[in-house]
Amino acid sequence: MSKNVADALWELLYAAGVRRCYGIVGDALNPTVDALHRHGKIEFIHVRHEEYGGFAAVADGYLTGDPVAICGTAGPGVTHLINAMIDARKEGAPLIVIAGDVESSIIDTSALEELNPYFFFQTASLYTGRIINPRQVRAVVQTALRTAIGDRGPTVISLPGDVAVKAVEEALDPIVRTNPPVVRPSDADMQRFAKMIDAAERVTILGGDGCRDSHDEVVALAKKLQAPVGYSFRGKQYLEYDNANAVGMTGLLGYGGAYQALHEADLVLMLGTDFPFSEFLPGHDVKKVQLDLNDKHLGRRTQIDLGLVGDVKPTLATLLPMVEEKTTTKHLKRALDLTRAWERSFAKNLERGPSQKPIRPDYLVATLDKLAADDAFFGVDTGTPCIWAARHLRASAKRTIFGSFTWASMASAAPNAMGAQFARPGRQTIALSGDGGFTMLGMGDMLTLVERKLPVVIVIFNNGSLDFVRIEQQEAGVAPFGVDFKNCNFADVAVAMGARGIRLEDPADVESGLREALAHTSGPVVVDAVVDPFALSIPSHIPVHTAAGFTLSAWRQLTSGEGNLLTEEIKHNLELAAQVLETR
Repeated sequence: MSKNVADALWELLYAAGVRRCYGIVGDALNPTVDALHRHGKIEFIHVRHEEYGGFAAVADGYLTGDPVAICGTAGPGVTHLINAMIDARKEGAPLIVIAGDVESSIIDTSALEELNPYFFFQTASLYTGRIINPRQVRAVVQTALRTAIGDRGPTVISLPGDVAVKAVEEALDPIVRTNPPVVRPSDADMQRFAKMIDAAERVTILGGDGCRDSHDEVVALAKKLQAPVGYSFRGKQYLEYDNANAVGMTGLLGYGGAYQALHEADLVLMLGTDFPFSEFLPGHDVKKVQLDLNDKHLGRRTQIDLGLVGDVKPTLATLLPMVEEKTTTKHLKRALDLTRAWERSFAKNLERGPSQKPIRPDYLVATLDKLAADDAFFGVDTGTPCIWAARHLRASAKRTIFGSFTWASMASAAPNAMGAQFARPGRQTIALSGDGGFTMLGMGDMLTLVERKLPVVIVIFNNGSLDFVRIEQQEAGVAPFGVDFKNCNFADVAVAMGARGIRLEDPADVESGLREALAHTSGPVVVDAVVDPFALSIPSHIPVHTAAGFTLSAWRQLTSGEGNLLTEEIKHNLELAAQVLETR
């Protein structure tokens, strides 16, 4: 039997490590999906919404490091993929987008569902190829694969249906996978790096996602330099655990001594981080060295005194024997003392959790953290779930805390959890979903989780609002507006769909309800947690503009007849504010 373009496509993808394809079929994709069916070795995961499948593929590819396929039919089908594609580009997940295309004879005629793949995908895709001749297959597919794997991001193969069924005449050899290169700065730059460290009295480390494979090296350097270690949200899971020098996070999610440690240092080492909130980074009075594999990240968030291109792991392995050991601990001790004070504040507030109504979201997450497995996967929605996860989910060597942390899309947690379950079957998989995100995207594909009998636990923060947007509006100095909505009983909806549903309204039921959810492994569970809509967190540093914005917002609420809501917010957070002040 002769091989056609679509057959060759799937053979090449499979040989390169693709094992799953998420998506929805459609007319322009029919010949391509028929070839996938005949191939039989790549699992097709039919989702209810292409974007949901896209976010699932992002988590899948991130966890395995292998390319994952997603597909959508021409026009409206592929446009649903764009948000997840941008997320994959930001988070570093290798995706191969199989885009249905109009027949080659009507390209550029404004045909039904036609779009120009080069223009449409240019924001999201690292490479876009359009196959209109069978002789292109080898070059286009290999380029798409090498780019997705090597640059860790999404690529697109656009394929018209009539081209998909054309015969391939040439023999197609599979792609040869290569190991990533070992990259570190030049010897001269390493010498300069070491001299700057030796000349500094107070060194602080700020680590990010680039420290993914470098925990031991960062910890060893911090120990040798008596350096506090702060981290971005993406770096938390790699640097928090088994690290005596860990001092928390900076930014609006910040806690612990990280902010002070950064600003009181005379040298900051920014390792594998593109931390985007410049107002939380020190100014020109603190010297900074930034190390990143992507040279475009160097110096774009803050002024730096030395920029280095390289992987964190081999760079620090080379650096460690080059630097002198420091013995002064005053800088480290101050940062650790601040961090311990924050931890005592957290603990004091959580003690009241079982009796504090409505349910405090921090108590909900802290309880989940206590009960969850040491190798659990946590998918975290953008919004207030990020606040509580950053503060109350503890990292470990085996846990994964994942979300749209760089692109900040809503509604990623539930599909990320599904992708994680496909990538690592049987691993405890938990989604921390905002009610806005779950109703936006997660609810429809509950049916997919049920159909597949996937043991995914979805914990919904049911506060009846886009809570993080409310906070952003207050920060901007405006009265909250357009953020409230009416919710259903999500537990009842889950049961109607064939899943387990658990409704939590009383804080005394939180621990038993979560235990029940985590023990259910024969299919998905929805935990509908009705949480305090006024719960706030207070960061370790509040910029002047943020404080001014909240003050102006409060005044506008009072003068517009909405003071009752402001009063409730103050009542629900007064004790928390007092406890945080004790950490100052």
